[in-house]
Amino acid sequence: MSEAFQLQRRAFLGSAAAGIALAESLLPAFAEAATPPPGKPAAGPGAAPRQLEPIRQIRAGELDVGYYEAGPRDGTPVLLMHGYPYDIHSYAEVAPLLAARGFRVIVPHLRGHGTTRFIDPQAPRNAQQSAVALDQIALLDALGIERALMVGYDWGARTACVIAALWPERCLGLLTVGGYIVTNLAAAAMPLPAKAEHDWWYQYYFALERGRAGLQANRRDIARILWTNNSPKWNYDEATFLRSAASFDNPDYVDIVIHNYRWRLGLAPGQPQYEAWERRLATQPVITVPTITMDGATNGIVPAGDGRAQAAKFSGPRSHRVVQGGHNLPQEAPQAFADAVLALAAGHV
Repeated sequence: MSEAFQLQRRAFLGSAAAGIALAESLLPAFAEAATPPPGKPAAGPGAAPRQLEPIRQIRAGELDVGYYEAGPRDGTPVLLMHGYPYDIHSYAEVAPLLAARGFRVIVPHLRGHGTTRFIDPQAPRNAQQSAVALDQIALLDALGIERALMVGYDWGARTACVIAALWPERCLGLLTVGGYIVTNLAAAAMPLPAKAEHDWWYQYYFALERGRAGLQANRRDIARILWTNNSPKWNYDEATFLRSAASFDNPDYVDIVIHNYRWRLGLAPGQPQYEAWERRLATQPVITVPTITMDGATNGIVPAGDGRAQAAKFSGPRSHRVVQGGHNLPQEAPQAFADAVLALAAGHV
């Protein structure tokens, strides 16, 4: 780690810690930040859910990336990455909370979602883990951001972990729902406990051509089933679901989702340019950056734990939190999620 980076990080931690020295004082500020401006009603019974807009576009690597940005451009960058079958609106309430505290918030549509498109129409629709992570590195480069807080759940958590493992110099800190979830292809070939195999039925469905056809025909219905099963205590409404479901109309959505799960099961090849990165990830590299791991207490697909089982995967400062919510924690528990990002930024891990 360079002396310049150490000085920059000390300055960052000092200013961030000063900003949240009294945690109690943040609560009124968060409440104010969560109040939408005129013409933007808050989500609730009969109210339209908050839209993340405007969506900007930027060429980054092999993609034309659609992303939402909020907060001051000179603020500490935080990259908020969504999962499947969700979209950027998982962070519809978290983003303004963080922007109000002076963070530069970036929320990208992952490849195959929303307005993100491949620049080359003939490019392989590849969704292996290193490819998706390199998309985010390219996005940071395109935006002129050297380092950011890496934050995610589901696909986004895996992407954040991969970045922290392979490119720690780009990572000010890591917040990952589900802990260390870097894919190990050899381990993925082994059977799981029966309940987990049952809960992850869609991964095996997508391994079949019948599953590809089913996703093409029923992408919204499949997503609705997963939202309900993954978060059994989350009472989302139809407008909230439809806000995210619009992102599934991306022309690359089916190809990206299918490749992601088939690659993870060893049923679809990756691309040669990512092989060196995947070999490194196969060793399950230890993450060295400051980290907060989180679990949803009512996650219907990944049971919450105390974080100790993965302790050896993290060598830097780390803490673990169990939050009331299911699989889509930033959308189900935005206040607690934003609190965790603030704690990470201040070095309170």
